[in-house]
This record gives sequence, structure tokens and C-alpha cells, in this order.
Amino acid sequence: MFQTNQQINNPPNRKNGIKKGLGIIRGILVVIVLVILAGGSFYSIQEEEQAVVCTFGSPRAVTTPGLHFKIPFIQTVTKVNTTIQGFSIGYRDGAEGGDDDDALMITSDYNFIYVDFYAEYRVTDPVKALYASENPELVLKNIAQNCIRTTIGSYSVDSVLTTGKNEIQSNIKQMILDKLEDYDIGIALVNITIQDATPPTAEVENAFKEVETAKQGKETALNNANKYRNEQIPNAEAESDRILQEAEAAKQERINEANGQVARFNSMYQEYIKFPDVTKKRMFYETMEDVLSDIKLIIQGSDGDMTTMLPLDSFVADNNNSISGTGTAGQTASRADDAEEE
Repeated sequence: MFQTNQQINNPPNRKNGIKKGLGIIRGILVVIVLVILAGGSFYSIQEEEQAVVCTFGSPRAVTTPGLHFKIPFIQTVTKVNTTIQGFSIGYRDGAEGGDDDDALMITSDYNFIYVDFYAEYRVTDPVKALYASENPELVLKNIAQNCIRTTIGSYSVDSVLTTGKNEIQSNIKQMILDKLEDYDIGIALVNITIQDATPPTAEVENAFKEVETAKQGKETALNNANKYRNEQIPNAEAESDRILQEAEAAKQERINEANGQVARFNSMYQEYIKFPDVTKKRMFYETMEDVLSDIKLIIQGSDGDMTTMLPLDSFVADNNNSISGTGTAGQTASRADDAEEE
């Protein structure tokens, strides 16, 4: 058997090897393409983020955490952090070329002051946060600086350093929220606080510290005074109630006593009307008993002759008083007899 030149130059085994190699390469390429397609067909969203899926230039927000499907090479996914983030305004860390210009502000009474703020925000609309502005955080920072300077400029330096911080923070926050609503860039302010407020010079700062110390001393004194007042007022009220109750009791006692005397007088008057002479003598004797109840004196006399008998214990007790008492009692007894004879 004879072979031709073509069969000698291209043996069948060589052709089969080339075909087999090309098939392997094609298979590897297909596997690679499938892996790429499979890897680009899925994406996952964490709890603290959201995603924006863009299909032919049309964005759509995906907010549900977990594994999601997308069309490879057609849909693109951009993840957005939705946790609370923050930035400082005017923070001075002591480094050269810091943010002193942002911190230095002027108050309503034309004083300079350094004020440091810290703002917190979060993304509320991931689509607007990506496409409504190039840098939403920078926009928020510029809005905050404008609102801060406007608000600080309407307060005195004393208010900024001491008593007006809470009110200033509240006004700034509300102003920023109103402007963010107008801009509608997909982010919302969570909070803004004053980190520090200091005068531009050490001498002024020391003076303000002394003023603050004096105010605290004033508050302490007022609190102590109020405490003392709150302790004394109940005691005074209790004493006042006691006095009023005693006065009311004394009043009622006097009224009852007067009513009793009136009733007694009325009853005696009724008897006097019935027997005026007898009642007159009885009242006279009762009165004399009351007047002479403490005098130890015996009087006996008739027809103008008066004999005075004094007990011995009167001389023992006090001679002078006995003699004086004798004269007085004698005069009283004499007048009593005269009245009885009449």
C-alpha cells in the first residue's frame, strides 16, 4: 500500500488532538463565563445598609436585608450605609492649621467666641443620597455652619457660655431640619450638640469661669434658702393653727361662760320679781360672803355700839395687816348693818 504526500504531512492523530484541545479550551471558557455570571447575579444587604439597583439608568432602592438577585452586566448595585454617622464643626485639636476659622464666631454683643459642634445624621432615602447631590454630607455641613453662625449671632456671649446652650442647640437643630426638608437630599439630621464654648483669650475665659462660679454659688444659696423656707413654713403654719385653735377655744369658753351668767341673771331676776325684798337680802349676803371670805373677823354690835373681836392667829401672822384689816372690816361691817337697817 502506498500513502500520498497529504496523508503523510497531516496524520489523523494530530487532527484529533487539536480538536480535543480546542474543545477543552471552550469548556474552560464556558465555565469561567458561568462562574462570572453566577457571581454577578447575586448580592447581599446587611442590617445596617440599603442598596440602590440601577437598571438602564433607572435607580430603585432595595431596603430588605438578605440575599437578592440581579441581572449581570445590566443591573448595577450600590450599597449605602444607613447607620447614624457624624462629623465635627469647628473642632480644634490643637494641631497647626486646624479648624479655628470654623470655630471662631461673633455674638450679638460683638464678642468673639470659639464654639465646637458635633452633628449626627443618617440616610433616609438612598436613591436621593446618591443622585440628588454629589456629596450630601458636605451639603449638610455647609447648611449646619450657616445655621450655627446665624443662631450664635443672635445670642450674647454670656448665654452661649453659660445658660443658653440648650436653647441654642434646639434652635439650630430646627433650622437645619427646615432647610434639609427644602433641599431634599435624602439625609436627615439626628442631633447636633455643643461640644465646647470658650472665649478667645485666657483672661476672658478665667473671668467667665469666675462669673459661672459666682452664679453657682448664688444658686446654692437660693436652694439653701428655699430649703430653710420649706422647713420653717410648715412649722409656722402648725403654730398658727395651734394659736387659732386655742383662741377659738378661749372664745367659745368666754361665750359659754357669758351665756351661763346671763341665764343665771335671768333666773335670779325672775325670782327677784316674785320676792324683791328677800332676793335683795340674799344677794347682799352672798356678795358679802364673797367679799369677806378670806378675812377672819368676828363682829358683834347693836344700837350703834360695835365690839370687834379679832382671832389670835391674826396677831401671830401679821400684826400690821390684822390692824389694817380690822379697820377695813369694821367699816365694811358698819356699812353692811346700815344697809340692812335701811
